[in-house]
Amino acid sequence: MHLAAVLRVGLLIIAASASAQDLAQLVEQAKTRWAQSPHGPMLERILPPTFGLPQLPAPKSRGARLVVQYCVQCHNLPNPAMHDAAKWPAIFERMVVRMRGRGNLGELMHEMMAGVEAPTAAEAEILLAYLQKYSQRPLDPNKYPAVNLPEGQSFKLACRQCHVLPDPQRHKASEWPAVVARMEKNMQWMNRVVSNQPDSREIQLKVEEINAFLVKYARKG
Repeated sequence: MHLAAVLRVGLLIIAASASAQDLAQLVEQAKTRWAQSPHGPMLERILPPTFGLPQLPAPKSRGARLVVQYCVQCHNLPNPAMHDAAKWPAIFERMVVRMRGRGNLGELMHEMMAGVEAPTAAEAEILLAYLQKYSQRPLDPNKYPAVNLPEGQSFKLACRQCHVLPDPQRHKASEWPAVVARMEKNMQWMNRVVSNQPDSREIQLKVEEINAFLVKYARKG
């Protein structure tokens, strides 16, 4: 049986109920599939590998299981907070079209998606609702006017390169440094061409200023 078909059968078996071990196995099966695909290097570079199963919100929910069941077929696990709720529907619709073998790459897309399973209409509704529920909550500049002052510049310049500015109250002060460290790794990863090395001429993030802003306005308690 073709590896893609094996993966599809495995996905269907655990669709109703999946343990953490099952989900981890799905991720590994997907990586094996990428490794055997001529398009593997491109698939592997779509999303950074820094967001793992332990960080997935409500990991026992149906929505979380569907994210792993479908999304990791083509790329690393997506963080629902990588987009805000308003942006997810169009992105999600584009991904479903691609999983069905259609999209902006024509025959290449059809070839790349061979054996990939697309969600049913009911599953798609649950999956999108999950992504939106745990999406990024945008910062309200009226609530945080300091974002437009010097103390907020490093935060604003860094974060808006990839997504809306996050509300500092999304996390507690003790949690933000780890989140910022993960985002820094993401940015380093996305700025790298495979096998090349960091360049001293690249703009360096002022991580201490970013942390200072987020910690100052973080959620209390």
